[in-house]
Amino acid sequence: EISLGLVGSEMCIRDSERYVVNVLSAEQIALARRFATGKTPDRYAGLTVHHAPGGTPMLDGHCAAWFECRNRSRYEEGDHVIMVGEVERCGHSSEPPLVFHAGGFDLTPAGSRSERKAP
Repeated sequence: EISLGLVGSEMCIRDSERYVVNVLSAEQIALARRFATGKTPDRYAGLTVHHAPGGTPMLDGHCAAWFECRNRSRYEEGDHVIMVGEVERCGHSSEPPLVFHAGGFDLTPAGSRSERKAP
């Protein structure tokens, strides 16, 4: 299940039947900040994408994991849309995941405090 704002990334996948959820790696803090704070058109500029096994576009890079999903339902709630997807395919790498918790990034394993500030 993912929740997206009614402006921004949600507009890119709102009518899609399939989408990929990328779990960013600890090395992808800049990319996480780009999507958290960037203007919608600029977020995707210059990103390299490839296709998951089912043909769905996904980030090209060193993500910790990815889930290729078929959308089962959508629910509008306030200024967000909650999308419930069925995972059809998934994969992972040996990269540790990037975690956002308690207002900052938490690296696994622990990283420097300077990189843990909120976007």
